[in-house]
Amino acid sequence: MNTTPSMTLERERTDAASARLPEPKRAAGSFQTVEPRIEITAPLGERYDEILTPDALAFLAELHDRFAGTRHELLAVRLQTRVDAANGRDPKFLPETESIRNNADWRVAGPGPGLEDRRVEITGPTDRKMAINALNSGAKVWLADQEDATSPTWANVIEGQLSLFDALRDRLEYTSPEGKQYRVTAEETPTIVMRPRGWHLVEKHLKFHDRAGRAMHASGSLVDFGLYFFHNAQALIAAGRGPYFYLPKLESHREAKLWNDIFVYAQNRLGIPQGTVRATVLIETIQAAFQMDEILYELRDHCAGLNAGRWDYIFSIVKTFRSRGRRWVMPDRKAITMTVPFMRAYTELLVSTCHKRGAHAIGGMSAFIPNRRDPEVTERALAAVSADKRREAGDGFDGTWVAHPDLIATARAEFDAVLGDRPNQVDRLRDDVHVTAAELLDIPSIGGEVTEGGVRDNVSIAIRYIESWLRGTGAAAIDNLMEDAATAEISRSQIWQWLNENTVTAEGTRIDQTSIVRLMAEAVAALPRFEGDRFDDAISVFRSVALEPEFPTFLTVGAYARFL
Repeated sequence: MNTTPSMTLERERTDAASARLPEPKRAAGSFQTVEPRIEITAPLGERYDEILTPDALAFLAELHDRFAGTRHELLAVRLQTRVDAANGRDPKFLPETESIRNNADWRVAGPGPGLEDRRVEITGPTDRKMAINALNSGAKVWLADQEDATSPTWANVIEGQLSLFDALRDRLEYTSPEGKQYRVTAEETPTIVMRPRGWHLVEKHLKFHDRAGRAMHASGSLVDFGLYFFHNAQALIAAGRGPYFYLPKLESHREAKLWNDIFVYAQNRLGIPQGTVRATVLIETIQAAFQMDEILYELRDHCAGLNAGRWDYIFSIVKTFRSRGRRWVMPDRKAITMTVPFMRAYTELLVSTCHKRGAHAIGGMSAFIPNRRDPEVTERALAAVSADKRREAGDGFDGTWVAHPDLIATARAEFDAVLGDRPNQVDRLRDDVHVTAAELLDIPSIGGEVTEGGVRDNVSIAIRYIESWLRGTGAAAIDNLMEDAATAEISRSQIWQWLNENTVTAEGTRIDQTSIVRLMAEAVAALPRFEGDRFDDAISVFRSVALEPEFPTFLTVGAYARFL
């Protein structure tokens, strides 16, 4: 195993663990510049050099050289947008892009090979065991998740890439510590759609050195996309599929354009025909909900559809309007269902927008999961998932997400009942839908209560999830629900909002720092401690993202910088 702590793309493969770094090349010209490069600042595990090859690192350096500056500019725009929202400026349909929305003639590229039928998609992280389970699941699509369902430890990031690399070459297998063997045995495996990290996340174990010699953390988005595309695009095409991506956390059509520019460059760079890439965009921010047409338009040559990322969408709304007064305070998390008015408006608009442009509309994740040891829990979960997917299929969605293989048959049955033998229902245009800005922003009409039980659940769930995430597990079953970073974000952001709005529970208790600290202590005291647990660190993270006056935009950013 090579454990050299620092390497660059100029490094030749060597067994010398103490090999010296070569001096960066100076570019010719009147200015003293250097060739951009990527430096590895973490130990290399077994087979990491198969992913972090000199050519792959050179490709990453090119992506950063061309696109990192635009990424930084767009993140600055996000910051200004948040300030505007806090000061009372609502999101709106953009007047400057009205002509795009009103032009009925343009369409997106639509599904690539293997994406025509997406009625059930399974989501999950890319570790070897979970990857094999997903590939054997019988779903139509596997969302191979390097984002919210993956804790971005260095091992998870690179070994997830190795899982995908091996899966596409029919050599993925895994033996558990107990000796149980896992192999891909399905005759037909799902089409893989990989989700890279969002624009706001960095990869701190890789440093980009720009032409001025400045070093900065690499972009998690460009690292995840670049390594997967560089190593696997040709193999995917040869297998009759293609390099397909889910794009998370977008807040504007300009961010979509950046992705499109990256796709164009990457295809040219590797000699792949333009339009081979297909992207599905998660509409999981309130800002993006007002720009669905524009996002599709910017990605139209590479776009397959949109997804209703419900949990991040709820988090986005809490985050955006958290300091706008008591009328924006939301009730217990469990009361924010898909049938409340603002969520109905969001999903109806998504289906209508997609089908008008020839794009697939993919439904969201129901958090309920079965428990094979508890038939009663399983029965409730299946009933809840069935109702959720029946609503989506009836509304016109072309497919949906599940987080557990045991839910696939239930979800498929609801979509089969509507689709029959058709691969999708894109031809159902939903001309009856006319959603206004006021309806998308109709948060105060949700009603409901903040209860002591809801406060306790949020504290407990957030702490337990953060502890799991710190140990490297990004998708955790907690209280018979599948929790990921998005649901933990809802929990901690609601606590922050309730505290800062001096919210009083339905039982008459004012939510304050003292009561939350007490609930934190009770939550940890009720849990079994074990060697290697991260509850102390989880408490520290939770304090910083829920109890401090400043509201961190994402809990994962600070936790990653401090602990991973």
